[in-house]
Amino acid sequence: MSSIFIVIFGLIGFSFGWFVYSKFIAEKIYRLDPNFETPAHRFNDGVDYVPTNKFVLWGSHFTAVAGAAPIVGPAIAVYWGWAPALLWVTFGSIFFAGVHDFGALWASNRHDAKSIGALSESIVSTRVRSVMMIIIFLLLVLVNAMFATIIADEMVIYPESVFPAWAAIPVAVAVGVLIRKKFNLLLISIVGVSILYFTIYIGSVMPLALPADIFGLGERGNWIILLYVYAGIASMLPVWLLLQPRDYINGAQLVVGLFVLYTAVLLTMPDVAAPMFNDVAEGTPPMWPILFVTIACGALSGFHGIVSSGTSAKQLNNEKDARFVGYLGALGEGSLALITIVAVTGSLYAATAAGGWNELYPTITGGPSAGGFISGGALLISNGWGISLAFAQTMLAVMVVLFAGTTMDAGLRLTRYIIQEWGSIYDINPLKSNYISTFVAVGACLLLAFGVSNGNYPGDGGTLIWPVFGATNQILAAMTLIIISIYLVRLGRPARYLIAPMIFILIMSMWASVWYVMDYVSKGQWILVLIQVAVMVSAMFIILEGWSTISKLRREDSTGSGGDSIESTND
Repeated sequence: MSSIFIVIFGLIGFSFGWFVYSKFIAEKIYRLDPNFETPAHRFNDGVDYVPTNKFVLWGSHFTAVAGAAPIVGPAIAVYWGWAPALLWVTFGSIFFAGVHDFGALWASNRHDAKSIGALSESIVSTRVRSVMMIIIFLLLVLVNAMFATIIADEMVIYPESVFPAWAAIPVAVAVGVLIRKKFNLLLISIVGVSILYFTIYIGSVMPLALPADIFGLGERGNWIILLYVYAGIASMLPVWLLLQPRDYINGAQLVVGLFVLYTAVLLTMPDVAAPMFNDVAEGTPPMWPILFVTIACGALSGFHGIVSSGTSAKQLNNEKDARFVGYLGALGEGSLALITIVAVTGSLYAATAAGGWNELYPTITGGPSAGGFISGGALLISNGWGISLAFAQTMLAVMVVLFAGTTMDAGLRLTRYIIQEWGSIYDINPLKSNYISTFVAVGACLLLAFGVSNGNYPGDGGTLIWPVFGATNQILAAMTLIIISIYLVRLGRPARYLIAPMIFILIMSMWASVWYVMDYVSKGQWILVLIQVAVMVSAMFIILEGWSTISKLRREDSTGSGGDSIESTND
């Protein structure tokens, strides 16, 4: 079968999601109001609260949520076969991710751009807020630690990506300043992306590497240290100076990259070499439920709710933009996951191994992961467009590194927000400081990045962190859907479009969590055991509190007592 059928299936589904389903949700469920004064205008401070052009915000939001996860997850999950991965990416993006991301952005916008943790207090209770913040903090630490290890790995494997990855920083700053000065956005975009691709060319002929003896941690460990130094500084800068323009330029680069990849599929029509359903090796984690936490970003991701409410809601220029930024951002990530499936399952890549698919994917952890996307995608581009294989590989390696980097930027900023919220809640003045809270955030992430190890080299625990990240990520998504559902019930609106996906992903993620806890216990990975158990216990508490709140609201509605319906903080 030709890969084109995978592409057609996914794109038809995404088109239905955007033109039909998201429009229904926007008009009938969330009921977007263009006259609502957004927090970006109400609290405009030029640092965190900044009214932003919807295209710029979409680019910033998209790249912050995308990262490397919609590449790594599908590249692992195709071990079970291409069909399960395709179905979950397509339907998960339409009915789960889009509604979740869009809903978190809308609900936060209606409550002074509060984070999903603070939002849970307004909608449910103070107790839920305290527990939600624990889950969010743990997820953010997992995200930051895991992506640092992924970036470090890719910089070592693909030293051609080093120069363009770091050169993107001054390019982003220049773009941010020009956008701030109201220069033509289209012209800025064209020039910025052109410069970025020129640096990719330079990188392809000028690979760079770090000396292995700096800090005594090896090259990967050194990269992790330097990445956190950068991310710590970046997280304290005004969003318009680095975060927004870096994400926007990376988003534009992604659009170009996706166009090149998708057209390469049309030009080459590669056959699908992977099996539709794979006969997995003995001892492989079961597809049910592990598939649904392996592909987190690219189908549904709780991290998206943190970004939607933590940073994007503070930059929303008009409430009507929430559909464009939130739902279309989710579909954009789904399109990245979709082309990843094609890149790693097409014959152009599979043919590189003499033993075919089974040699490429001997086990679920023995496959090429992000390297499969880079190698397979580069072959697609090279064969379809006639571009040199070296340039194509550098282009995709830079894409992975930059996406993971933007997620780190946003993730560390959000971790700082959480720590500062704790400082305000418990009146701990040092934690209110940008510098101290950032230092604490970086310290926690470094502790996990170097504290979980496969025993090969410092900072090699990314593959071990990924499963607990996926399970925690999906549990948080379920919790976010519960909170938005309760808000809808308070407003007297239908909540079934959120409750149905919430129940499904909650069952899958809790089931997977139990499986992984047992696996981690057998391997002696006690840090991961503690994190996963803490998340599971916290989630059960929120479920009970949420169910109690919904039952109370329904009883009040049936008796006509009115309840405490809330529309927005503007009313």
